[in-house]
Amino acid sequence: MKIVIAPDSFKGSASSIDVATWIEAGIHSVIPDCETVKIAIGDGGEGSLDAILAAGFTAVTCEVTGPVGNQVEANIAIKGETAFIEMAQASGLSQLPHKKLQPLAATSYGTGELIGVALDHGVKRIILAIGGTACTDAGAGALQALGAQLSDVDGNEISPGGAALIRCAQIDTSGLDPRLSRVAFTLASDVTNPLLGTGGAARVFAPQKGATRQEVEILEKSLTHFAKLVGGEYASLPGSGAAGGFGFMAYAFLGATAASGIDVILDLVGFDSHLIDADYVITGEGKFDSQSVKGKAPWGILQRAENRSIPVFLLCGDADNSQGSRFRQIFTLTSLEPDVEKCISNPAPLVKKLGTLIATGI
Repeated sequence: MKIVIAPDSFKGSASSIDVATWIEAGIHSVIPDCETVKIAIGDGGEGSLDAILAAGFTAVTCEVTGPVGNQVEANIAIKGETAFIEMAQASGLSQLPHKKLQPLAATSYGTGELIGVALDHGVKRIILAIGGTACTDAGAGALQALGAQLSDVDGNEISPGGAALIRCAQIDTSGLDPRLSRVAFTLASDVTNPLLGTGGAARVFAPQKGATRQEVEILEKSLTHFAKLVGGEYASLPGSGAAGGFGFMAYAFLGATAASGIDVILDLVGFDSHLIDADYVITGEGKFDSQSVKGKAPWGILQRAENRSIPVFLLCGDADNSQGSRFRQIFTLTSLEPDVEKCISNPAPLVKKLGTLIATGI
């Protein structure tokens, strides 16, 4: 018997590979000779870099600018002529000093620096995983890091952050790194929101980054002004509102194309090849709900396995079972331990026990 174990991370609790290892231990306690294949998985959000590195990419470590000007250590992944950049490594909520949210001033500058590092390695393709960011600056910071000048009416460079975009009077791209034109950029994200409006970057996502109602309107006005300055139809493209509008910048200035985050990751880790001769697949995530079926890791894995008629078990912290009727069975940590905090702080024994239950029922 062969079982492929490919969970996403349980965010704030355990990494993808840790969860997979605990599931494997549970299976082997019941079926010692079962062939198991553990695959680290991400869906383009924070933690995706770990999955890519586990699949044979090489980490490149560098010091870059964090979301509020702080210096942070970040990694990118490189294999051949392809680089994988996780935006959260430089510009993520996790990189805020003392986790203090600064929605008006947070910048994507460090992500631009990561792109520069990838260019230094001579890559021809850069995949941008753009989840978990702290900024709503329409990618302006990254654009500046890559050589563009964003000036106010007096010719001075504008300050970092989304709120400062309202003062931008001129965008000079003559200094952009010329190597950018020789690279194909892919946005690995399942966010389809536009840049502006009720479904846009400021009104939907900025509150998650600490913005008050008043600050949301400040950011909306700034993004609207910046979009008019840039021109074109980029602001209305699906995904232009992703990562605080970073998608907008990537479309307008990098010529990026969008792709499903989970599909990009699954292709990079060679997921389909691991399904050959597999009898079952086990996947999972921290919480499975209505958002999960819009492109999260378990849903993408389910679709790939269904194409080969392989049954899929879902193992997660908690689940809305009404969303998961296509799984063979759903197992939750909360079914064993109702205290969610205990599930988060000590998931290992619970995950292992659920692995045992899955193996027992096969």
